[in-house]
Amino acid sequence: MALSASDLPALYSLLANSLSGDESLRKPAETSLSQSENRPGFCSCLMEVITAKDLASQADVRLMASVYFKNTINRYWRTRRDSLGISNEEKKYLRQKLLSHLREENYQIALTLAVIVSKIARIDYPKEWPELFSVLAQQLQAADILSSHRIFMVLYRTLKELSTKRLSSDQRNFAEISSRFFDFSWHLWQNDVQTILHGFSALAQSISSNALVEHQDDLNLTCERWLLCLKIIRQLIISGFPSDAKSVQEVRPVKEVSPMLLNAIQSFLPYYSSFQEKHHKFWDFTKRACTKLMKVLVAVQGRHPYSFGDKCVLPSVMDFCLNKITNPEPAIVSFEQFLIQCMVIVKSILECKEYKRSLTGRVINENGVTSEQMKTNISSAVGDILTSLLPGERVILLCNILIRSISEVPLYCDPQPIQHLYFVFTASDLDEWYQNPESFHHEQDMVQWTEKLRPCAEALYIVLFENHSQLLGPVVVSILREAMNGCPASVTEITSGMLLKDAAYGAAGHVYYELSNYLSFKDWFNGALSLELTNDHPNMRIIHRKVALILGHWVSEIKDDTKRSVYCALIRLLQDKDLAVRSLQTRFEPYLAACRSLSFLIEDANFSEQDFTDLLPACWDLCFKLVEEVQEFDSKVQVLNLISVLIAHVSEVIPFANKLVEFFQKNCNFLGPASKSTPVPASDPVRAIEVITNGIILRPCYGSYVWEESTGESLLQMQLLVALRNFVGALGYQSPICYYMLLPILQRGIDINSPDELNLLEDSVLLWEATLSHAPSMVPQLLGLFPCLVEIMERNFDHFQVAISIIEGYIILGGTEFLNMHASTVANLLDSIVRNVNDRGLLSMLPIIEILIQCFPMEAPSLISNTLQKLILICLSGGDDRDPSKTAVKASSAAILARTLVMNTNYLAHLTSEPSLSSALQQAGVQIEENILLCLVDIWLEKVDNVTSIQRKTFGLALSIILTLRVPQVLDKLDQILSVCTSVILSGNDDFNEEESSGDNMNSTETHSEGTIPSKEFKRKQIKASDPIKQLSLETSVRDNLQTCAILHGESSFNAAISRMHPSAFAQLQHALKMP
Repeated sequence: MALSASDLPALYSLLANSLSGDESLRKPAETSLSQSENRPGFCSCLMEVITAKDLASQADVRLMASVYFKNTINRYWRTRRDSLGISNEEKKYLRQKLLSHLREENYQIALTLAVIVSKIARIDYPKEWPELFSVLAQQLQAADILSSHRIFMVLYRTLKELSTKRLSSDQRNFAEISSRFFDFSWHLWQNDVQTILHGFSALAQSISSNALVEHQDDLNLTCERWLLCLKIIRQLIISGFPSDAKSVQEVRPVKEVSPMLLNAIQSFLPYYSSFQEKHHKFWDFTKRACTKLMKVLVAVQGRHPYSFGDKCVLPSVMDFCLNKITNPEPAIVSFEQFLIQCMVIVKSILECKEYKRSLTGRVINENGVTSEQMKTNISSAVGDILTSLLPGERVILLCNILIRSISEVPLYCDPQPIQHLYFVFTASDLDEWYQNPESFHHEQDMVQWTEKLRPCAEALYIVLFENHSQLLGPVVVSILREAMNGCPASVTEITSGMLLKDAAYGAAGHVYYELSNYLSFKDWFNGALSLELTNDHPNMRIIHRKVALILGHWVSEIKDDTKRSVYCALIRLLQDKDLAVRSLQTRFEPYLAACRSLSFLIEDANFSEQDFTDLLPACWDLCFKLVEEVQEFDSKVQVLNLISVLIAHVSEVIPFANKLVEFFQKNCNFLGPASKSTPVPASDPVRAIEVITNGIILRPCYGSYVWEESTGESLLQMQLLVALRNFVGALGYQSPICYYMLLPILQRGIDINSPDELNLLEDSVLLWEATLSHAPSMVPQLLGLFPCLVEIMERNFDHFQVAISIIEGYIILGGTEFLNMHASTVANLLDSIVRNVNDRGLLSMLPIIEILIQCFPMEAPSLISNTLQKLILICLSGGDDRDPSKTAVKASSAAILARTLVMNTNYLAHLTSEPSLSSALQQAGVQIEENILLCLVDIWLEKVDNVTSIQRKTFGLALSIILTLRVPQVLDKLDQILSVCTSVILSGNDDFNEEESSGDNMNSTETHSEGTIPSKEFKRKQIKASDPIKQLSLETSVRDNLQTCAILHGESSFNAAISRMHPSAFAQLQHALKMP
């Protein structure tokens, strides 16, 4: 039933009650409002509440009405089948009402209404709402400051929404809007900036006289309108014109707007300091305005690099930013966001690929200048500009400023230290480090580079060095040597020299690849870095952290004669005799840097395990200790990553298996009761299997569980799962020793109803796959997890490839027990997959079906009859002539059906005569004019050259069986069948030898000593090696079945069919069958 004006009082009461703190009033009101959302007239009534003049003072109720209005628009503005929704008449009324109520005084309500207009415009403009922008433009002509501000709020939100539409027609519409609104917006922006600067001048003069300045509210509204106008101009330039990097067409507004934006920045900056004391509101605006103006320049340069590279734009912007970076006014030093944007734009210009000079030759086009030539010309011109802006002296100066900072750094204890530095730590940095070293480490190491000053300076420095490596290489080495000489390794006081050395070490670490041409790592390490690490004074944590990072960065330059020393140095960094003493908490941070660098070194392709083996015991113990000691989740993740890397890359894991099991048991809190037992020794995997089989689970360790502590911190839990997966892989066939700890974690991780399913399911499924891959046999607990895979696959196919491997693991390891327990589940799962995946998915799935039939030739075919019918449908459908993937799918499907015929002849004959199959083929539009089995013969004959050697033999055996059919059409195909069988027989040995040499036999890629329990991979190869198809003789089968064929069809008919064979083909047949 539709709502009307008579329902307004009731609706108002519901809105008011929904704001009540009394739950008995709020809950029923929220329920009633939710149930009314899909009723016609609901939005109209809400609009009446929002615009009612007598409710102007009831801002909370009106705001709540606007929120319900927005949510209803999101759900019901588009036509829905399950709801009457909003009629076209009501939509028309709402659009008109919204445009007539733009002068909303309450900011939050006005913002919500602007969002509503943008959401509707995304759906209705221009088809249903063509007048939207013309009405807004008309109202702007006679609007006061408040109205124009609200209109610009609507315009900005709407343009932002429309700019995200990617269809070409939508982009053309946006281009039309840009051409209509740009001039007006730009003119208003220029007028407003003059008004604002005039007002600011008056405010600045009033500061000393304490005179009251009138119209501050209007000025504030003008400021906010100006900011909205700036955002609109940005949107129009960025989205209203195609990127000139592609079109090579000049974007006129870029050349017009950019210089004015720079002038505005220069005009606003002086007020940053003058407004800081008395006019905080306008000081805050000045910060936002300058930062936003810089961000607009960054965005414009990124979107339209060629237009921005014009001589009237790029030189002034680049010069301004470089001056602010290298010589900022004292008042600007604390304006970090502004300085960050200055560095961002310089970095963007320096690394812009459109500004790189082309290294290819010119191609002459007689008909005119090509777009590539135009790009080359522009790049050359911009290159000349950059060369003039950044001569060698200025490049060196910028490099020095970034590393050394503005001026000499005072002592840490100086009562008036410099407030702003780039690479060099300040007193406030060191205080922050001391108070919370772990947080400080992660903020410096992992923060987005555009968010903090030091990471941004480092990013700019790296690009600068890459562009001028030959010039700056000697400069950086000189700074490094100067810093080391000015602060020897024996100095422990935090002086300007130590902080400069830290900055120089950081600079050398960031550009390790290019700097290696100018600096010998071996000499540097032996002469300085290793000495730094021998000094255990607490103040040396600054240098220790940077040395640890350097060792990780320079991993490619660490040669064999230095590796052992580097490994020992990092292990030494991990060792702390006073780790548990809280006063030395500041020493955590170097250890975290050492963890990361050690991970890099171990993951390196040239990792020397021989040099590291004797360090393993200490390394494991230190890692386990660090996990307990560190407090931040990011720190735990970093240490866990090192543990995971160690497990994955070090071969000697088994001797430490018990310690690792204890570690995982202690740090992974799992569900379910546990009976007491004793740990199973790593040397007795058989005993471990018996323990699990008997249902005995080792007792958990009740301590500080990382898993339990990390609830809500999925990254840490994911790292634990990765480490567990590596651990299972390292244990190999001895992995059952950790089942008592592993399987409960696995069961929790693959539960799709778990609160952490979204974040943990992928890693849990990978852990499941690893567990199966390395399991020597199936255990009941693992067997009972299979239904979880069905639940996962019923939801989506996101984990399809891993799921295929898991299914294969259960088939190979579970054997008859698995099939008996989960027969119907397997059938439904395979049927669902085959019906829903594409050709690529089918190619992954079909080998699993083939191995299932190979392992269970009598049981499997009837179990998966629906899947086999689908494969027949695939084979008999056309459309694979020009599609290699479809050809592969059809060939593999045909091979499975051929195997079924060979290994369970009666069943395939029965299946092909099923009425349901004929009906399915008819529904699919497949016309069958003869026996379905004979239709498959055509596919086997056609696809014999598209399959592997074992599948070719399967085709041959299946075709030989066809010879025994009492069907006249067999004689019509006799010559083709015999030709294929002859070819397979004659090439059979060569094909098998080639396949075995490719590594598919069980002895070619790995050897297994006697008495070892085989893994899933080894068992899979065993199954392939014992394939019954390999044991059958195609030669004997053809010879015997030819005799049967002659008896069934009569000698005369049979001989007539044989006589149709080409003499050479018949001779080859005689040779293949060793016929006299």
